Amino acid sequence: MASAAASAVSLARPVKANCVNASFSGVRKDNVAFRMQPVPQRFSVCCAAKKETIDKVCDIVKSQLVLAEGTEVSGSSKFTDLGADSLDTVEIVMGLEEAFGISVEESSAQAITTVEDAAELIDSLVVAK
Repeated sequence: MASAAASAVSLARPVKANCVNASFSGVRKDNVAFRMQPVPQRFSVCCAAKKETIDKVCDIVKSQLVLAEGTEVSGSSKFTDLGADSLDTVEIVMGLEEAFGISVEESSAQAITTVEDAAELIDSLVVAK
């Protein structure tokens, strides 16, 4: 199998400045070259929640935890990293329920560990409402 792949790949001329040498078993080194080109970004990671929802959840978390002015809270912020204990998390969920006019089940509330988790749950509950 390696020899079949190698014969399909062997392209070439001697290596230039923008090429890289590679070798396969059974193929001479000077017979294979690959051109390296920059690859555009194929995907990016983003959350399913709306930015407005994340921003509002961040504000609620800051006020519930009484965080200092310069404390950075983003979608990936974990409640525990911000100093929240289980009681603080319950208070955050209650604040979110009040602010968004939703009701969060206890099992769903226990699954919330980050701002992004909360925002995604809120968006799904608002759509279902």
